Formats: sequence, C-alpha cells, structure tokens
Amino acid sequence: METPDVGIPPRLAERMSMAEQYEYLWSAHRRARPSRRRALAGAGALAGSVAGGLLTGCSPAAPAPRPTAGEVAGRDVVPFGRHLSFGADPRTRMRVSWQVPAPVRRPFVRLGARPDALGAKAEAEVRPLYTPGVQGVRPAVEQYYVHAALDDLLPGTTYYYGVGHDGFDPAAPEHRASIASFRTAPARPERFVFTAFGDQGVGRGPVAVNRLLARERPAFHLHAGDICYADGAGQGARSDGYDPLVWDAFWRQSEPVARSTPWLATTGNHDMEAWYSPDGYGGLLARFSLPDSGFAPRTTPGAYSFVYGNVGVVALDANDVSYEIPANLGRTGGRQTAWLRRTLGALRAADEVDFVVVFFHHCVHSTSTHASDGGVRDAWLPLFEEHRVDLVINGHNHVYERTDAVRDGGVGRPVPVGGSADPARDGTVYVTAGGGGRALYGFQAGVAESYEGHVTRHREIDSFRWTRSGERAAETVEWSRVRYRGFSFLAVEAVAGPSPRLTVSARAADGARIDRFEVRRGA
Repeated sequence: METPDVGIPPRLAERMSMAEQYEYLWSAHRRARPSRRRALAGAGALAGSVAGGLLTGCSPAAPAPRPTAGEVAGRDVVPFGRHLSFGADPRTRMRVSWQVPAPVRRPFVRLGARPDALGAKAEAEVRPLYTPGVQGVRPAVEQYYVHAALDDLLPGTTYYYGVGHDGFDPAAPEHRASIASFRTAPARPERFVFTAFGDQGVGRGPVAVNRLLARERPAFHLHAGDICYADGAGQGARSDGYDPLVWDAFWRQSEPVARSTPWLATTGNHDMEAWYSPDGYGGLLARFSLPDSGFAPRTTPGAYSFVYGNVGVVALDANDVSYEIPANLGRTGGRQTAWLRRTLGALRAADEVDFVVVFFHHCVHSTSTHASDGGVRDAWLPLFEEHRVDLVINGHNHVYERTDAVRDGGVGRPVPVGGSADPARDGTVYVTAGGGGRALYGFQAGVAESYEGHVTRHREIDSFRWTRSGERAAETVEWSRVRYRGFSFLAVEAVAGPSPRLTVSARAADGARIDRFEVRRGA
C-alpha cells in the first residue's frame, strides 16, 4: 500500500510556528498513514539491554515506527556510516553508532583486544526515523539508525570492534575488512590532539578536509554545527526544503574518520529539522548518541560536557539564544544557561582540569557574513568572562577568523600569529572555524585577509551584531586578528604537567598552516 504524502500549504506554513507546523503535520500524518506506522519518528528506540556488562540501553525520546524484521535477509543488509562518541566518561565509556538500509534483527557490536579476537558482544538498539513525503517533491523515507553503549572499558586501551546483526557477523572471514578500532582516554592526563570545524556539508571540500584532519590522529573531533545541510534554508521551518537522504551521504563520507575518532557534534541552525519535532531535534536524537552528561540529553542533543585529559569540553545549543535565527529562541527558558553556569563552575573547581573549551554554532565575535550574535553575547559572554574560559570555537560563518584575547568587550591582549595569552589575565580567544567544507563566505569590502605567511596591517573593522529585534546594530571592532576565507580546520594540542598549554593551529585544505597561537595559564 502506498504511503500518502502530507504537507502544509505554503501560505499557511508562513503564519505558523515550528510547534504549530509539527502539530498540523502530525495530525495529518496520523489520518493518512496505515495503522502499522502511526508514529512520526523523532528518536524512538527499541529498548537496549545489558550484554556482557558493556551495554546500557537508551530510552526513547519521541514516538517512532518499529522496524519489521525479516523484510530483507540479514545477510543482504550491510551496515554503513559508523561513527563514535563518548559516554559520560571518555576513559571508560564509548558509544558506537551506525546505519542500516533496511530493518534488521538483534543488532550488536563485537569487541576485543585484537581484530581476530572479538570475544565480547554488546546488544544495540535501533532508532527508526520516518520522514513523510511531500507531493511532487520527494517520497517518504524510512531510515534506521543503530546505537550501542560500551561501558566498563579500560582507560588508555585500544579496542577493536565490528557491528552486525542476525545474518551479518563482522567476525566472519568475509566481513573482517569492516573491523575498526578506537582508543579510550588515558587514566591520567597526557599530551593529546583534538580537531574542530563547523559547517561541513557533503562534497569534495568536506572530503578533502576530513583526509587532512585524519592525519592529525585526533583523540576526538568537535563539529560546531550545520552538520550536513539536509535542511537547506536553515530557518527551522517546514518550508525550508529538506532531503533526509543527504544524511546517508554524510555518514558514508564521514565514516573513514568517524569510525575511529569520536565525532562530537552540536546544533546549528541548519540542524533544526522541523519534520520530526516542534524544536526540530528529533532527527538528531535518532542519528546521534552524544555524551549523556549534558543538559537534558534526551531532548537537547547539542548541550553536554565531558573531560578528556586536562581539558574540559562544553557543547552548547546556540539556537536557544540566537537573535539572528529565532526559531528556537528561549526554547529552554534559561535552563541551559543555568546549566552552563554550574558546569563551568564545576570544571574550574576540578583539580585535573587545566583548560576549559566551549564550542557552539553562532558566533560571539566575527566580522564575516553573519557577523556576531547579540543573543549569544547577552546570555553567555558574562559566564565566559567570569570563569575565564580558555577557548571558544564557533562555526556559522564559512571562514576562519580568530580574535585577540577579548576581555570586557575589548582587546585584553593582542595575540598575533605565533602569540600567546593567559585567559586569567588577558581574556578569552574566540575562533570561527566555519571552513569545514560548505560553500565559503568572504569578508566585507575593503577588509583584507590576514593569516600566517600573509599578515596584513592590523586595523579597526566596521561590523555588526544581531539584536533581539532581529536588526543589525553597527559596531567597530579591534579584536579581529586573523582572517582566512578558504577551507580549514583547527588542531589543538593539549599538554599537561607543570606548565600546561594549549597550542592551537589552523590548517588550510592544502595542509598549510594559516594560524598558530598558545593558551597558557600563569604565563
């Protein structure tokens, strides 16, 4: 039986909020679909269960249709799109996620100390995701995401793993090539590297950046939102235009890196996919298993924290405070900001944490196309200054731009290429790392690029910030120190010990370094 397409008339959609659009489609969908598929999937899950002390089941976040096993023989269903994430403690907990093109029975992860000895077996859960069709635009789509929680692991240990289901065993000789590996965080802080970018998308640019990123052998990777651009307009509305199959291409593209490097993402404006839930996050909750130590992890996939070595990392959902794109403005009623205050205080009080890194999508300080978001500044900038956050990483503007150390709204200390800053004394350095692969932006007319090997005269720049009313307020800034408009990514080396430091480098798509600076405490 064919599934009827349902949609909202464009003129009506323009007058409706995200929540109203969702309710309209939900009601129409229930009337139109056969009873076997009553639920509009957000992140519903088949219950996980404990297996070998390694798996912790995840609770469903929204209704979802359950896959009907047996429609395709298990031996003919090949997993793809493997990607890792941390649990609450990167030393002992890892999350393994992947996708299957059809329903499967009893999915699992095999785990072991050698690729030829995968003795442990952990059950997994399927999170089906249904996207209704749009008449004359796209058919309905069913996607199946699978997740396993691996707990009670040993710190600083390399594990080999394979993913499978009834009929497809990764330990079988014909599937041995699919086995991958990961390494848990060390028991005590030691030197490591992590990478970061935002605004990736799908295509040659993202693939090139991923290949260079892999050469850094990062302990983990931070994705600052606007992940794959399945939602093209990024306004958080059903009228945006949306193709869920872009996610399939994205996970195939990312798998060569993300199958061994934990891929920690947060939410950008293009990640508010209004087809699944009033806030647009139902799709992300189906596709990702992110650290479960965050703010409301079952409903807010982009807000969480973890500690790796001597670095505390905080991810935030900037859609909650953005003045520029207000679809989710005020979504948490200030609760995320209260959680941020508590989290920053706890990280600063932790003896093992030398540095605090915060990442999210919308920019605090930038002079490119979207410039700076006044909502982010109003909500979070006082907390960054109070707790002397060491590094803030944003996306949104598809360029590389880096500030001096900023304190009290001005330059606390100039940080030229090769320079350094002490956040306790000088303020925080802000990096826009939006060159992950999507079509690039530029800078305003007359504003020159300035980067390693091409440093131009430093001067004030006329820019703007978004206000609560959705208007642009002009401002003249001195803090824009490094600007580069090509594809790029960040590589951050963290060193512990008597003289802890973060060495932050930015690299272009050809591997050339375009920026370098250090963050030192007590320097």
